[in-house]
Amino acid sequence: MKHKIAAQLYTVRDLLTDDFPGVLKELKEMGYAGVQISGMFGHDPKEIAALMKELGLGAAGMHVDMHSLQHDLPNLLEQADMFGTKDLILPYLGEEERTVEHYIFVKEELNKIARKVQADGYRISYHNHDFEFDTDIDGVNALEYLLEPTEDNLLLAELDVYWVKKGGKEIVSFLEPYANRMPIIHLKDMAKNEQKSFAEVGTGSIDFEPILRWGEANGIEWYAVEQDECPGNPLDSLRVSINNLHRLIDEMK
Repeated sequence: MKHKIAAQLYTVRDLLTDDFPGVLKELKEMGYAGVQISGMFGHDPKEIAALMKELGLGAAGMHVDMHSLQHDLPNLLEQADMFGTKDLILPYLGEEERTVEHYIFVKEELNKIARKVQADGYRISYHNHDFEFDTDIDGVNALEYLLEPTEDNLLLAELDVYWVKKGGKEIVSFLEPYANRMPIIHLKDMAKNEQKSFAEVGTGSIDFEPILRWGEANGIEWYAVEQDECPGNPLDSLRVSINNLHRLIDEMK
């Protein structure tokens, strides 16, 4: 499993503008096998892709916005090829977009794009937060509507275990319908405080062993560690997370 652990670069977004290469080198030294792309922060994607290849860091997909998926798809696919990934993920919907009508549009639009790129092996996924649980469509919440595990729905899941728990769901039970429909999962812990704030993996209230066991049995290709906000240097938080994950993986053998 250790060869499947990636760092979501959104975690270190404030460091990437000044020293993207330095951050990648440090993540590799910590033991991360890959990173999930979340923008270039002013850097040349060719240079970043070349450095990742040199370091032996894989790409656990790319988070991309809807406008780019709709209007700049050839360039996105070219960049995905450069990084050696087939996964494009929509990471977020703005507050004004969280309506029944817009969720229906998003599902239709992402399926249309997925059908267009399917033959070349590319996959389109959706990354959740907890706001999707606030809207009901056809008797299910908006997240279940978007990710409905049917043959004609090509939209895949990139579930974030923190937000699933924050939405009041039991994590592994909620993952079940998306067996072999989720190439990448987000690992993020929830602090044992009243605020339920973001925490380093292994320091909070989420039990990761059953999540990892489920992932290994159900087609997870990358476990992407993300921490939206960190108490200090985000690299320190990512180091704590991977050390705890490596220890847990060793204990599971």
